Amino acid sequence: MKNRILLFVLVGLMTTFTFAQSKDEAAIDANVKKLYEAMVSQNKSVLENLTSEKLTYGHSSGTIEDKSEYVEAVLTGSFDFFSITPEEQKITVSGDTGIARHIFVANGTNNGEKADVRIGVMMTWQKKSGKWLLLARQAYKL
Repeated sequence: MKNRILLFVLVGLMTTFTFAQSKDEAAIDANVKKLYEAMVSQNKSVLENLTSEKLTYGHSSGTIEDKSEYVEAVLTGSFDFFSITPEEQKITVSGDTGIARHIFVANGTNNGEKADVRIGVMMTWQKKSGKWLLLARQAYKL
C-alpha cells in the first residue's frame, strides 16, 4: 500500500514538473496575452512597449507590416477586435529567443461586417534588457 502511495506521489510530481513553464516561458505567455488584450482595447502604449523597433508582422494574407504600420492598423484599420484567444499554445525558449506557436481565434468586425478568424500564428520574441519584445509574427491559413 505504501508503495502505491509513493508511486502516485512520484507520478504526480513528475507530471507537475513536466508541464511547468519556465520563468521565460511564463513571461512570453503573459506577453502574448497582454498583446492581444492591447489589440482588443486598442492600447497604443502597450502595443508599442511589447514590440521591437525592428518588428516584422506578417498576416495570413501575405501583408507584412513594420512596427508603426502594425500599431496604426490596430488603432485605425478596418478590423475591430472584440476578443482574441490563443489556443493550443506551445512556447520554447533558447537563450534570448522565444518562439510561441498557437491558433489565433478572434471575433470582431471587418469594415463593419461580423468577422471570425481562426489562423495559425508563430511569434518570435527577443529578450532585450531583461524584457521580452515581439520581434516577428507570421500568420498562416489553417
